[in-house]
Amino acid sequence: MITTQADQAYLQLQQDWESNARSYPRRFPLVIDKAKGLIITDTEGKTYYDCLAGAGTLALGHNHDVVLAAIRAVLDQQIPLHTLDLATPLKIAFMQEVLSLLPAGFKEKAKIQFCGPTGADGVEAAIKLVKNATGGKSILAFQGGYHGSTQATMAMSGNLGKKQHLQSLLPDVHFLPFPYEYRCPFGVGGGMTARISAQYIENLLDDCESGIAAPCGVIVETVQGEGGAVPADVEWLRQLRRITAERGIPLVVDEVQTGIGRTGKMFSFEHAGIVPDVIVCSKAIGGSLPMSVVLYKAELDRWQPGAHTGTFRGNQLGMATGLATLKFMKEADVLSNVNERSEQFFEALCRLQTRYEEIGDVRGRGLMIGVEVVDPNGRKDRLGHYPPCGERASRIQEECFKRGLIIEVGGRRSSVLRFLPPLTITAQETAEVLSVFEQAVVEALATLRRQ
Repeated sequence: MITTQADQAYLQLQQDWESNARSYPRRFPLVIDKAKGLIITDTEGKTYYDCLAGAGTLALGHNHDVVLAAIRAVLDQQIPLHTLDLATPLKIAFMQEVLSLLPAGFKEKAKIQFCGPTGADGVEAAIKLVKNATGGKSILAFQGGYHGSTQATMAMSGNLGKKQHLQSLLPDVHFLPFPYEYRCPFGVGGGMTARISAQYIENLLDDCESGIAAPCGVIVETVQGEGGAVPADVEWLRQLRRITAERGIPLVVDEVQTGIGRTGKMFSFEHAGIVPDVIVCSKAIGGSLPMSVVLYKAELDRWQPGAHTGTFRGNQLGMATGLATLKFMKEADVLSNVNERSEQFFEALCRLQTRYEEIGDVRGRGLMIGVEVVDPNGRKDRLGHYPPCGERASRIQEECFKRGLIIEVGGRRSSVLRFLPPLTITAQETAEVLSVFEQAVVEALATLRRQ
């Protein structure tokens, strides 16, 4: 795939010097020279459609003009790049813009906590916040969820591989069944998954012998990202909000990947018409640059000064690019494009699903889309679905990369091919991406069948 000696040298040096924990270079062995919009160009001049987009960070794609202009303005005006949590006019403008996005009744009294530049740090801050505010002990999370790679956030994530051999993770985390209809945790499906899940949660919280100490909060992704682009049923979300509100349990919505337009709404919880108590944002909210914030109801603001800090919480460049991105999204009506392109993706992918039994499920919300790949030679589960097949998904991903398309895998056994393109992807670009994907599916599956 990489032919020049220079590229081979770069990749060899990366392998020699960089941690064994590196991940993306193992699947995408390229050396990036430049990037613009949807397109990445390597040092050989080969171009790639980037449907990973910084794991959803690049809402407007690579090097969008408004982002570059915002960076230049900060530099030209000699705005300090690093301010801890001291005030600047830029910071106030950014906060004002972010607060304006919140639902009525929340934004008027909302508070913002600036965190270290990762989503995981935002989740850590959110858990500290609700623990301080409630005095509760337990945290309720969901099977299949993902909240980060720190000790505490791994403890709240469903993925076992990363935490299997680690000691002393955050205690008192309890996992609830997520309404994953295709792989129903109750083995029933048929539209009953969400209803049973909600009933289970309500019964658990009301059971005086549940074995779970008083919870300080419930944390949830409305669409599980790393878990395989699994969207929660909107009525289930409404029930979860009702259940937690009636019992005075803060509902923390992890919007790290789903937030800032990814699902076709500015925040993904808006699809259900609910208002959470705490919202964690990162990735796209920084407009391509590192940024992480927690938005929460003022009545939870009971922690003391310095309860959560972070040296880089005053990233002025990230505030500038975030502000520029949020304003552009409104002015250009980017959400309409997200919904139109989402329909285009789903129509083509569902059509492809009818032709290949290896495509078990097509799902997601907005431009957060997953294609679950299955093994048609395996044993069906009680719902009649074939088992997830990471090998087939990996082969399709490899074929996509050979043809100049970068997509990620996730979900159980890494069997879900995930699309996270820029929110500004055009109809023509979408058609080209889908054409390459179909070619990759055809070739990968034909090769596997011949073996």
